[in-house]
Amino acid sequence: MRRAAFIAIIALSLLTAGHSKAVAQGTPLVADLSDHLVAITTGFAGTDVLLFGATEAEGDVVVAIRGPTNPVTMHRKSRVLGIWANTASMSFERAPSFYSLATSRPLNEVAGRSELERHEIGIEHLKLELPRSKASENVANEWRAALIRTHQSLGTYQSEPGRVRFLGNRLFRAEFHLPANVPTGSYQVHVFLFQNGRVKSAQITPLIVSKIGIQAEVFDFAYQSSALYGVAAIIIALVAGWLGNAIFRKA
Repeated sequence: MRRAAFIAIIALSLLTAGHSKAVAQGTPLVADLSDHLVAITTGFAGTDVLLFGATEAEGDVVVAIRGPTNPVTMHRKSRVLGIWANTASMSFERAPSFYSLATSRPLNEVAGRSELERHEIGIEHLKLELPRSKASENVANEWRAALIRTHQSLGTYQSEPGRVRFLGNRLFRAEFHLPANVPTGSYQVHVFLFQNGRVKSAQITPLIVSKIGIQAEVFDFAYQSSALYGVAAIIIALVAGWLGNAIFRKA
């Protein structure tokens, strides 16, 4: 109860602070995150991100978190002469590295397929762009489904939508889990207000996921100076082996 009351106070403050701007621009939706930076440090085991907000009109609220968009190549392995090898591949020119969704009601009750596709709401409506190829639509859909399954198994695509909860008639909140393997980069949090099956208002809030501390420095060194990093790793392994052997000899 105390937590809900606390969130309600924050959301109410947010609504009060942005009330004049919302009215002036005719935007009946205000939302924000509890934290705009997720810092990945040594021992990071995942975290939760809280979004809270308020509406000036009744409707359904849908929140989608999209990670950085990158090209992706999928491979299919088959046994060739008793050895597993890559026998086929498909490249996607554009695919979000992370996707999570929360809704106040089931999507099929919020809006129709065309409206959801227009705003890429829901995994099945993501525009995972394929390059021009001779692959049939059925084959392309198989690869698309395989990409989604891979992300879902890694926890980077949410299998089932979360819940947007209303605290009263206008205040709402949604909580998202970012797993330990969450990709770094600049994220976008899309908040939609639906009325009568159409998007009445929308807002985009930034979220940064970044490595900091020693882990970030090691990552940057390994990425920017891969040859030196490899040599350093070999030297450290040799020294560790020599020290371990010396300790066991004395024992």
